[in-house]
Amino acid sequence: MLPTILDLSSLRAAYQSGLTPLDAIEEVIARRAASKDPAIFITPLPDDELRAAAKALMARAPEANSLPLWGVPFAVKDNIDAAGLPTTAACPAYEYRPEADSIVVARLKAAGAIIIGKTNLDQFATGLNGTRSPYGAPRSVFDAAYVSGGSSSGSAVTVASGLAAFALGTDTAGSGRVPAAFNNLVGIKPTPGLLPNTGAIPACKSVDCITIFAATVGDGVTIRKVAEGFDAADAFSRRAKPANLPVSGLRIGVLADAEREFFGDKEVEALYDQAIERAKALGATIVPFDYAPFREAAALLYDGPWVAERLAAVETFLATNAADFDPTVRGIIEGAKGKTAVEAFNGRYRLEELRRKTEAEWEKADVLLLPTAPTSYTVADMLANPVVLNGRLGRYTNFVNLLDCAAIAVPAGFGKGGLPGGVTVIAPAFTDDALAPLADALHRAAGSGMGIDRQAEIPEASRVLPGDDGFIEIAVVGAHLTGMPLNQELAGSGGRLVKTCRTSGDYRLFVLPNTTPAKPGLLREPGHKGQGLEVEVWALPADAFGRFVQKIPAPLGIGKLTLEDGSSVSGFVCEAHAVKGAEEITSLGGWRNYISAKLAS
Repeated sequence: MLPTILDLSSLRAAYQSGLTPLDAIEEVIARRAASKDPAIFITPLPDDELRAAAKALMARAPEANSLPLWGVPFAVKDNIDAAGLPTTAACPAYEYRPEADSIVVARLKAAGAIIIGKTNLDQFATGLNGTRSPYGAPRSVFDAAYVSGGSSSGSAVTVASGLAAFALGTDTAGSGRVPAAFNNLVGIKPTPGLLPNTGAIPACKSVDCITIFAATVGDGVTIRKVAEGFDAADAFSRRAKPANLPVSGLRIGVLADAEREFFGDKEVEALYDQAIERAKALGATIVPFDYAPFREAAALLYDGPWVAERLAAVETFLATNAADFDPTVRGIIEGAKGKTAVEAFNGRYRLEELRRKTEAEWEKADVLLLPTAPTSYTVADMLANPVVLNGRLGRYTNFVNLLDCAAIAVPAGFGKGGLPGGVTVIAPAFTDDALAPLADALHRAAGSGMGIDRQAEIPEASRVLPGDDGFIEIAVVGAHLTGMPLNQELAGSGGRLVKTCRTSGDYRLFVLPNTTPAKPGLLREPGHKGQGLEVEVWALPADAFGRFVQKIPAPLGIGKLTLEDGSSVSGFVCEAHAVKGAEEITSLGGWRNYISAKLAS
């Protein structure tokens, strides 16, 4: 017997105990027939073809779990090609039947996954609500009066209702995250270019991502790793350059009061506050940050020239088939006709200006924790006011791809009205793996189950554990401090400031003669009873640490420093002979105070 929500560990355990992929597919067929939402699929794979696919897998790989995704049922958003199934992008007149799978679908099928059908979406992936389709509007699995989220509407509902173990979506402005929030799911939004888009219909080609809806973060990461990888046929595909986040001392940026906007939805706001408290309980330092430059960047996606990319994707078809478009989608895309090349360049310049402003906010935080969507709406309300209400849903999502970030959306609990809310963790490009332990921990702490099963326990087998982030800490005491002449040697090599603190009291500080720029010499003298000296602890990538240490000139070197709390860290020390006759500045408490006093004299 399969659980209500299909996840990788439950399927693998069932297969190991004798269940076959054909048995699992029979259950999927039965569940699909019993579904009360007729708008989930555009093209469901026929029952007999599903059975044939399961049998073919068992013939190809007869041993249970012998492939990474052996017998795992999945669904595909209908703007992504799957061989033999029509691709419509939710526009019947646009339909074509691809001869080959998209690269991502091909990789998943090679790993043993079984496609069960093509899912509904906001037409041409233009929308965050799920109502802009001639095939109907999929609904929230918790209340059929409410939108499912979009544009990857059907994909989210297949997973949340237990029809598939995972589903592919796409994300330009939040389409792989908002439906996750509205259906109590995980939404994996990779770094742009990490998953190739070959075989996917573009919305905004330069920023589109193929995404994954899954029951758990661990499942989503496993599937992402099967699907990712450079593809030379995709001009925007990128080779992964994994980036790390702190294993301890993580700084999480949260909305400052001035940038909080939930459009009157107190329940979602409360769920966001609860998620912040859970992050704090996990040991993170909570840091309010200014969301304004991110919000301004987000506005460029629809209010700026990037809307012209949507026209570029369908310009030829629109010229001959304008009447076949959803009216709202057509209005958005046709709005690009007046955009000029000058506006496009000015928009790009403005984005780079805002990117520079966001850099100051990233100095405060390692990760951002934002509401996935500030509120939700009924289908009736959305249809009555489709542009304004849809725009509200993207308040905290639209900037992420424009600013080249990785993101994972996770459930954050349920409001009193029974609807779920979600939060998203966001960090710079290629932190995809580094984000996963935090996202997984937040999901587990929320206690909200998986999909429609609010009581489900997240399997321990899918837990994502933090690993060594590969960074090495070093304490600096002089010219490498923040704002000092040599600080760029740390900051410019990928280093991050961990903390400012003091040494234990048995250290003395001297001004080394004949050094440019001026440098201090730190010397430990057991028995000396001082107040400790100010130091900064930085963390460097391992390769950068090696290069940094190699360049340190005598008489300086790296040794172990004892800090005021009794802990030790690698840091700058000085050979004793070099300070004979040198000016001692221990009483000033640190190099920064010495420089300030010197400038004032």
